[in-house]
Amino acid sequence: MTGKLYLCATPIGNLKDMTPRVVETLQMVDLIAAEDTRNSIKLLNHFDIHTPMTSYHEYNKVEKALTLIEQMHQGKNVALITDAGTPAISDPGEILVQKCYEAGIIVTSLPGAAACITALTLSGLSTRRFCFEGFLPADKKEKKAILEDLQKESRTIILYEAPHHLVRTLDELYASLGERKLTLCRELTKKFEEIMPTTLQNARAIFETQEPRGEYVLVIEGRSLSEFQREQECNWQKISIEEHMYQYELQGIEHKEAMKRVAKDRGISKREVYQYLLKKLEGQ
Repeated sequence: MTGKLYLCATPIGNLKDMTPRVVETLQMVDLIAAEDTRNSIKLLNHFDIHTPMTSYHEYNKVEKALTLIEQMHQGKNVALITDAGTPAISDPGEILVQKCYEAGIIVTSLPGAAACITALTLSGLSTRRFCFEGFLPADKKEKKAILEDLQKESRTIILYEAPHHLVRTLDELYASLGERKLTLCRELTKKFEEIMPTTLQNARAIFETQEPRGEYVLVIEGRSLSEFQREQECNWQKISIEEHMYQYELQGIEHKEAMKRVAKDRGISKREVYQYLLKKLEGQ
């Protein structure tokens, strides 16, 4: 019988957040694949878990995935854990999950702590719509492309960042997004948990005199719909109403419907569009 892969969420700081189901599963499986066995052994010892461990991390995620799948095909059950939080979230575990499905291995997830969701609920910003970007890429071109995408993002944005990169990231975010509300979260669920509702500009000023410590979650206000609409209206003003109409009619849209859309785009009435076009026609 083929084994299964269990994605087991571990605490992000407070050991009391470990669920009984995760503890039971880690005791039951044949093997635990851990991001860093040196960190995970402390967790396992605390909960009296003696299951054998093997390392699974960013630098062996493909070849080790194949080894683990071979073991599951032999009937072994494997649990995947990360240093903190839910596996496969901004984590090489996503590769193992993909490979398991390709190999016909059943995957199940045991939910628990996730820093991104914990920070979002503490942020005081909109939780109805949000996007998660994890860590910004080190590659400059790739990072530039993502920052350009985020300029248009109207959902609340969640990022992770290491302390030694935090100041640079705040500079890049401010340069790209302009002033936005920001909630900085660190030491989540721990005794000295710190939640800082601020702005991108003010956050940069804070760390001119204060050294960043610990891993950070940044929750950033999305672009307001009214700001986006104003920019769209300004862009439409750069072309004439005739050109605007032509763009819609070129798509096969009927004249009357095109007038409605032009009026809406430009923030004016359909009558104003009609009168403008009529005057232009009479002046020919």
